[in-house]
Amino acid sequence: MRVMQRAVADADKEERRQALLDAAEAMFVEHPERVASVSEVAAAAGLAKGTVYLYFPSKEQMLLALHERHVMRFFEAVMALLDGPGPVDFDAVFEVTRKHLIRMPGYLALTSRCFGLMEREIPMETALAFKMRVGQTIALAGTALERHFPTLAPGTGVLVFLHSYALIVGLWQLLHPNERFGAAMNRPELRLFKRDYEHDVEAALRSLWSGMTAIAPSPPRKKSR
Repeated sequence: MRVMQRAVADADKEERRQALLDAAEAMFVEHPERVASVSEVAAAAGLAKGTVYLYFPSKEQMLLALHERHVMRFFEAVMALLDGPGPVDFDAVFEVTRKHLIRMPGYLALTSRCFGLMEREIPMETALAFKMRVGQTIALAGTALERHFPTLAPGTGVLVFLHSYALIVGLWQLLHPNERFGAAMNRPELRLFKRDYEHDVEAALRSLWSGMTAIAPSPPRKKSR
């Protein structure tokens, strides 16, 4: 394995950082039940172990940075839609959500894990800075959403995204079986949790958006493959 030389230029540093996040993402998607070590991520990225600490003080903060990359890419796609010339409806926003969040490998599992990490293992200043950056992004998306839904009062577009995100993550956490439960999830009293997550989350989001934007509800569409 060839180990890359230390980056000096800003562009090279960003390339190294993204390479580390790419490696961490690939390992998390393959084994979401565990957090890869710094040594494992460095080796997968073709970098020296010490290089990781130049960008991320810990493996937990590296995972949080990966989660933030996921979030920002999702909202970049949302903003590209909302800033476009045509009208935007729930279906258009949900298609972006389906592609970049619901069906994105590892997105929801990593989101759930990072929520726990920020409570216990991420320094408070780092967690707060992350929340501020994400909050600013959601606020911009909320303002853009209001341009397409005139029934939304100023400042309430952000609530649509906040409530939607909470619903998406919360329902996934409720329905997604923890690995340690295993075959116990087949017990009759637990079968109510064996649901079609994607169908249920679309139906729930349609109801949420219908209420918050005063749009008549419509049934969920058949899943596209």
